[in-house]
Amino acid sequence: MDAVLVTAAIFGLLLCGCSVSGVEGIGVNYGMIGNNLPSPDKVIALYRASNITDIRLFHPDTTVLAALRGSGLGVVLGTLNEDLARLATDASFAASWVQSYVQPFAGAVRFRYINAGNEVIPGDEAASVLPAMRNLQSLRPAGLGVPVTTVVATSVLGSSYPPSQGAFSEAALPTVAPIVSFLASSGTPLLVNVYPYFAYSADPSSVRLDYALLLPSTSAAVTDGGVTYTNMFDAILDAVYAALEKAGGQGLEVVVSETGWPSGGGGAGASVENAAAYSNNLVRHVGRGTPRRPGKAVETYIFAMFNENQKPRGVERNFGLFHPDMSAVYHVDFSA
Repeated sequence: MDAVLVTAAIFGLLLCGCSVSGVEGIGVNYGMIGNNLPSPDKVIALYRASNITDIRLFHPDTTVLAALRGSGLGVVLGTLNEDLARLATDASFAASWVQSYVQPFAGAVRFRYINAGNEVIPGDEAASVLPAMRNLQSLRPAGLGVPVTTVVATSVLGSSYPPSQGAFSEAALPTVAPIVSFLASSGTPLLVNVYPYFAYSADPSSVRLDYALLLPSTSAAVTDGGVTYTNMFDAILDAVYAALEKAGGQGLEVVVSETGWPSGGGGAGASVENAAAYSNNLVRHVGRGTPRRPGKAVETYIFAMFNENQKPRGVERNFGLFHPDMSAVYHVDFSA
């Protein structure tokens, strides 16, 4: 979709207030580490014009939240990692956070989850995650009403192969286990960032590209106790499910809060063709569930909406579905 067509589609949506008709549960991360990105109102209109139904924000931004009023988009709202310590130890700060970023937009913005922290487990800030979650969750009677969770990377796993042997690492388990119990008590999913690309690019001679790109191939399949895995996305996700079950989280759901493939930047396999294949295969696939949980659709957020020019040089700048001028890097059929 070129820039002229995108602009025309956005203008039409702004005039008619049309609803979003894409695949529910497939969202896109809205990263803002760039100095040439479109204004938030144009970005939200681009989401709707592209049939994207859900959005993840890495941190609260009142201009973006205002642009989301009445959009119908489901919103995952993150806290800044640097705010975790105060959210954990200062209930009044947690209340102020909710009063600033949630309550003024409640009703007009469809909040799905609040995530306290992003990829801080294990690490120095890990101990603040659960107390921060508890403080934010305790405000639900005051009008929050939004499930509170956190985001982890798959580095929390100490074992992931074969998938049935998935288990949290010794470093992560003391922090993750009580979070799993907390989430299970409220029926709230854990958010996990899942990147087959980085597993592939770290060892392209050992990992088949078609297996990483969700292109089923019997030659690349992995067998685990009679279960066959034809793609790495399912294998990683089922390793997380296995780890959750070992930690007492039987039945706990997982939301894939980030996944994607770079279209350039010099990394192994980083190309427009491969990025388009991964994202489109993903959209078609996640509604089917995984071998461990067949038929259970996986709510998934692609990383990211734009190429961001202030991220580190290389592939990190090239995960976007769109260029900053809102022309497509490649097309994703969100109505698939």
